[in-house]
Amino acid sequence: MKNKVVLLTGGTSGIGLEAARLFLERGAKVVLAGRSAGRGRKALQILSAGASTDYMAFVAGDVRQTKDCEHIVQETVKCFGGIDILVNSAGIYMERSLEDTTEEEFISIMDTNVKGTYFMAKYAAAELKKRAGCIVNVASDAGLQGNYLCTAYCASKGAVVLFTKALALEFAPKVRVNCICPGDIATPLTETQLAAEPSREAALREMSSVYPLGRIGTVYEAASVIVFLASREAGFVTGAAWNVDGGITAS
Repeated sequence: MKNKVVLLTGGTSGIGLEAARLFLERGAKVVLAGRSAGRGRKALQILSAGASTDYMAFVAGDVRQTKDCEHIVQETVKCFGGIDILVNSAGIYMERSLEDTTEEEFISIMDTNVKGTYFMAKYAAAELKKRAGCIVNVASDAGLQGNYLCTAYCASKGAVVLFTKALALEFAPKVRVNCICPGDIATPLTETQLAAEPSREAALREMSSVYPLGRIGTVYEAASVIVFLASREAGFVTGAAWNVDGGITAS
């Protein structure tokens, strides 16, 4: 990974932030992209505890806007001269029945999870092809099977899985394209869900109980698979959807 340039959307928290830390640990240069400049500064401060600030940058942008996707790519090239690895980690989650989901909510989840992933890949494509790079998308176990009260979210992540497979064929042999499909992971988003319950501990036990491994995952476990898929060790892997789900899709 030494001196590889990684562009990582949604990298200011959770799986994306941990992936950024692991890439930096391995000598890569990392550009985080996100909507909030404040969260971007905080993320860089966290990362600077373990790596040189010369190896990291933040670009403000909203992946729901195609012009922002293009801008993020352009700024990354300005910062570090190109792109070797694109990680599409930006995403939002929503639990809502189909009958209660508004058009605005549907558009928001599709624009973030699908449109953002699609157009980040589009605008990064030329740079990735120059360097025989790779893309790792963050999908979900919900993109492989249906989840209760998650029709819009499942639809969006299912789209990411099939987009990954189709793009892997389109970009071969120059660029590898894979995705990870995490189950519940201990992120700030998950913590917000748990905190809204009457008993956080009881809610966590219930969430964990559906996993054959008996627990939810960690950001390190999910981010490690991202880094592996972007590495030379995964050089013969493309078009794959890697389950990081404690066995839930096998049960």
